Parts: sequence; structure tokens; C-alpha cells
Amino acid sequence: MDRIELIAPCHFGLEAVLKREIKDLGYDIVQVEDGRVTFATDLAGIARANLFLRTAERILLKIGSFQAKTFDELFEGTKKLPWEEYIPEDGKFWVKKASTAKSKLFSAPDIQSIVKKAMVERLKGKYQVSWFSENGDDYPVRVFILKDQVTISLDTSGTPLHKRGYRKLVSEAPIRETLAAALLMLTPWHRDRILVDPFCGSGTFLIEAAMMGMNMAPGLNRSFEAENWAFLPKKAWYEAVDEAEDLMIRDVEMDLQGYDKDPQMLKIARENARDAEVDHLIHFQQREVKDLSHSKPYGFIIANPPYGERLEDKETLPIIYSQMKEAFDKLDTWSKYVITSYEDTEKYLGKPTKKRKVYNGMIRGEFYQYLGPKPPRRKVR
Repeated sequence: MDRIELIAPCHFGLEAVLKREIKDLGYDIVQVEDGRVTFATDLAGIARANLFLRTAERILLKIGSFQAKTFDELFEGTKKLPWEEYIPEDGKFWVKKASTAKSKLFSAPDIQSIVKKAMVERLKGKYQVSWFSENGDDYPVRVFILKDQVTISLDTSGTPLHKRGYRKLVSEAPIRETLAAALLMLTPWHRDRILVDPFCGSGTFLIEAAMMGMNMAPGLNRSFEAENWAFLPKKAWYEAVDEAEDLMIRDVEMDLQGYDKDPQMLKIARENARDAEVDHLIHFQQREVKDLSHSKPYGFIIANPPYGERLEDKETLPIIYSQMKEAFDKLDTWSKYVITSYEDTEKYLGKPTKKRKVYNGMIRGEFYQYLGPKPPRRKVR
């Protein structure tokens, strides 16, 4: 098992960001599809990918891929896969999720049932048993069928990777940690530049920025499904954690500011930042967007303002976006980035320099990018 393939699902439209992350870790890209990137690595890569990737939703270990247009072909294809190399005799295994698109097979419950039966048949023959206790470690299986091509994998992450462990309390419409990190990566922001979030909510953008500034691995304070798997040496996890600890910059100084009009929300943001161990880097303050100001030039704004998903919010949106434009105009040397699904955004904020389609959960929106001027180069004496 020198070479394996891992599949990293991500938010639609942000595959290029994840691809860059994976290459930065030193791994070769095998395939890029809508909402997923497949890459080649060794077993130690399972631990490193889970620990270091900021924009992946989970890390799946690809067991195999084959064509199947009938349930018989699905059964036989699954049965041929080397399950005994991964799942021990006492392992607890089940098909956690099956999803299909543009395929003859489309019933998720039937697919789950047939794949499980095929795995049982294969393992019964290999272990020479007629029944499995399944009282050992968990081995959740995921099946994805696209245009009759079946891909079967083991979920090495368990809890989705966007759940870093620091966000126990959230705002009403929170942005996922993985999406927040990806959007930050789409900007030229760097830890030595000012960053302000005028609708900070539970603090996700700023906490992710602080973690990036400290070079803190996003998975450092959580656990993963594959930590106890027999075929994956414990040494791989210890070495990945040691690497993450060595790479962290603990004495970094940053100017990160979060504003919100709701004092309860600010309390939640401060607690989340404390749990993420970055509270010393972020200043939270009760302030409305109309009061947004800063004395220094060339900063960055990143915002996830209200979208008007609730009927009662729609009436207030023109006021909020008008106030946002007035505040933005005063900060004329700043770069501004806004994720929203509000269809009249350009009417209030103007035509963006760039625009990118993104999904926040099931809500389709746009990432509006208003690039400010570059700061002048510092004169070298």
C-alpha cells in the first residue's frame, strides 16, 4: 500500500483553491471534478491531509472504481475490491452515504444495502467466518456514482473537517469554516495587513484568518475517524501533529477586527476565538456597519452581510447595503470582499472588479471582489 488515492470533497466553485493547498502539501493531483479533488499520496498523507487542509470537507480513501449499470454489476464490482486490506475481522462497517448523478442506479437505500452485502460476502470468504461481531473500530463507507462510474471510499475524517472544534456556538446564518478559509485564500490578504469583518457574527472569518496568520493547522485540536485504523500506523498521526506544532508561529502580531450590532453575537464570537486559541489576535466591538471606519489605509474588508433569506429581513436590506456602500466609499484605498445572494448587491455597491459563484450551504451566492490599490512599496534606506 505504498501509493493510495485520496478524494477531498469541497465547496462547488472552490476546487482550484483546494487543488493549490494539496499541491502545497507536496501531493500529485490525479483528477479535479465539480466539488472534489483526487490526489495521490502514501498512508501518512491521510493524517497530513486531515490535519492541514483548510478547504476540504473530508478526506476519503479511495478503495476502487468501476462501471455499474445494474445492481448485479454493483455487487460484483464491490465484491472484487480488497476490503480485507483495510477492514479487520471485528471492524464495524456500513455504507454511511450513497449519492448518484446521471446514472442508471439512483436508489440510495438499495445501493447502500447491496454494497454492504457485497462487502460481507468478500470478507466472509477472506476471514473464513459466517458472521461478524462488528464490535471494533468504525469504518464508514461512501459510494458516489456519476454517469454509471462507481467510486467507493472509506471516510477517514468522520466528523466533517469544517467542524474544527472551536465553534460550539453559531449565528443564525453561519458561514462554514472551510468556505471562510477558501474565500480568504481567494484574496491577496496577508497577515501583515489589516482585516475587518463588519458583520462578524460568530467570528468565523476572523478566527480562520488568525489561524492562517499563525500557520496553525485547522485540524490540530480535533480527532479523526482513521486514528485507530489498524492498517494506518499511529506514527503517521504523531508525526503530522509534530509537524503542525513545529510550523506554528506563536509570536505573530495581527490587526483583525470584528464588528456586530448584536452584543450576544459578540459574546459568542469571543468564546469561539478563545476556544480556537486565537482570541489574543482579534478585537471584537459592538458597532453597526454605518459606523465602520479606520484611520489606516490599504486594509481589507471581508463580509457576509444579511441576504434576505427570511421575509422579515428583506425590507431592511436596502438600508443595510446603502450604509455599507457609504462606509466602503470612505475607505477608498481598501479592498472589499462580500459574499451574498442579494440580487441587488451591484445596484448598491457598484460593479465589482471580480465576481465568483459560490454556495454557502444550499444557498447560491456571489463573492464580490472590489480590489483596492496596492500600497506603495516601503523605501529601503
